[in-house]
Amino acid sequence: MQRLTKEEALDLIKNSDLKTLGKMATKRKKELHPDGVTTFVVDRNINYTNICWVDCKFCAFYRHEKDADAYVLTYDEIDAKIDELLEIGGTQILFQGGVHPKLKIEWYEDLVEHIHTKYPQITIHGFSSIEIDFIAKVSRISVKEVLERLKAKGLASIPGAGAEILSDKVRDIIAPKKIDSEVWIGIHREAHKLGIKSTATMMYGTVESDEDIVEHFDMIRKLQDETGGFRAFIMWSFQGKNTELLAQIPDMPKPSSNRYLRLLAVARLYLDNVPNIQSSWVTQGAYIGQMALHFGANDLGSTMMEENVVSSAGASYKMAKEELIHLIRDVGEKPAIRDTAYNILERF
Repeated sequence: MQRLTKEEALDLIKNSDLKTLGKMATKRKKELHPDGVTTFVVDRNINYTNICWVDCKFCAFYRHEKDADAYVLTYDEIDAKIDELLEIGGTQILFQGGVHPKLKIEWYEDLVEHIHTKYPQITIHGFSSIEIDFIAKVSRISVKEVLERLKAKGLASIPGAGAEILSDKVRDIIAPKKIDSEVWIGIHREAHKLGIKSTATMMYGTVESDEDIVEHFDMIRKLQDETGGFRAFIMWSFQGKNTELLAQIPDMPKPSSNRYLRLLAVARLYLDNVPNIQSSWVTQGAYIGQMALHFGANDLGSTMMEENVVSSAGASYKMAKEELIHLIRDVGEKPAIRDTAYNILERF
């Protein structure tokens, strides 16, 4: 199959009929996943701290060290969350925090080792590229050494958080203290070289253009051509409630469901080398989350036992395992629980 060019992707975003896009993305999805199985994982987000110095304007979750509601979770608090996850058959924690200004590599090594030793059956999918970058800086070591040391203690894979839009002119507006696009790509490249798989993400709906979105897709596709290290792509729309960015630009239009499905379909077509596309029902709701299965998504992400970041910004959808199974069956596909590596654990 001939690859979509950047110009063709841009034309699809701007001009294509939505139904046609859905058919194109579904065709591509079926080529990659001919068995008609739609997966999800039973996991929990654990945000070990909300203390962060990066002050992203689109984030309502972060606090500064001296704020009354700032926290760093204790081992006992983390263990209690994992115990609750195990009770419902969970297999993964998505483990990330704010970018704490003082915590060094030894703190993270001890924490990962503690979880991995006490809960060897739990996969630790953790630490965004900006956390890894700052751990390296504050510890005065390389990104490679951070990744090697955390992998040695039990880190299995890293999430794609912090990508937002991989365009520095956009990042300079919405998160001026954050790492730039090439650094984000570089950290994922380093992880992939060390055998640490990751996911790729995109948060759209702020100040980016269609051209910025296509450039983002292209950077992901190029790194995947090089390393093959991305397991999945996850995309969601900006959630503005309680954020500085919406206060600064109060008339910013809220991205429509049409826009979400359109971009998701083009992502499935452009990212021909990324095996899995997740639906973000957490930000879009159950109906559009389900509709995404007709626009290229083959995975419903997570049961999301706990989620603190986008809920701080106004998105508060929750879903039990049974609801996800129903949504998948309702569109004629076969539900299955997977692990972090997309191995099927249970079919329904």
